[in-house]
Amino acid sequence: MKAVVITRPGGPEVLQIKERPVPTYSPDEVLVKVYAAGINRPDVFQRKGNYPPPPSASPDIPGLEIAGVVAETGTNVTRWKIGDKVCALVMGGGYAEYCAVPQGQCLPVPGNLSFIEAASLPETFFTVWSNIFDRGALKHNESLLVHGGSSGIGVAAIQMATAMGHIVYVTAGSDEKCSFCEQLGAAKAINYKTENFADVIKQITNGKGVDVILDMIGGDYTAGNLQSLADEGRLVLINTMKGKDVQVDLSVIMRKRLTVTGSMLRSRETSFKADIAQNLEIIIWPLLISGKIKPIINAVFPADKAADAHRLMESSEHIGKIVLSLGSN
Repeated sequence: MKAVVITRPGGPEVLQIKERPVPTYSPDEVLVKVYAAGINRPDVFQRKGNYPPPPSASPDIPGLEIAGVVAETGTNVTRWKIGDKVCALVMGGGYAEYCAVPQGQCLPVPGNLSFIEAASLPETFFTVWSNIFDRGALKHNESLLVHGGSSGIGVAAIQMATAMGHIVYVTAGSDEKCSFCEQLGAAKAINYKTENFADVIKQITNGKGVDVILDMIGGDYTAGNLQSLADEGRLVLINTMKGKDVQVDLSVIMRKRLTVTGSMLRSRETSFKADIAQNLEIIIWPLLISGKIKPIINAVFPADKAADAHRLMESSEHIGKIVLSLGSN
């Protein structure tokens, strides 16, 4: 098969199309003929040599989410059959014509979506569900602040949380991005380049703060996050783009009875991811099918332009998802 391979750690130019063996699959896995793969920031980190894949994942083929058709099934696979259209969360190997996937991490492609649209869903939707609704325990009538509101994670979080009745605030890096986030359903989008998000949150919540914050920034955002949380609030960290070493006033956590937590999804066990997939299919997939939640695709690149896709991801100029096309059907 053809695959987009990290030939060595480095810049986008190290991504090249190479021939690789079709992956083997276990009795509990399906082999998927991949038609599209989502581009995610962890792919960039892996390309640079800063995010090594788990031992069971492809060492040099990035890609954490795919959409395509089941080509083969393991002997223990009960739900899926050859020819089924699926999208899936994978630990790696998504930028290739074929990818092996645990059966529990597959979801049906909604009938109203293309493979390109479906490939934009798994990594962001699994991440949002796991961190906002499970770990962050966002409850009825509670509010949410999402940093990076125009990112793939951000646009998924806005739509999922607002569809479930929550007030969502976001930060973004331009007036254009802020306007888009508000059109998507955010109650307020804060331009972090011109405003202090903690001051704005304090003002618009009348000093109460928000109940849950989803943060992919870290660094000097941390103190502002603690300031922006309501009593009993939860800060959920999923990345540290501005640094992992911070200094905070611990008395704020004690006084407001805050919870600071976080997670990394890639290394979690298959059963954990399968449970998330079940929740998504029951609660979120009907909203995709009805059109209440829509994939937000910024750009689609052919496989031989994967380097350009990574350049766009690193520029942070995109709104929504970037997808790699690996075929048509």
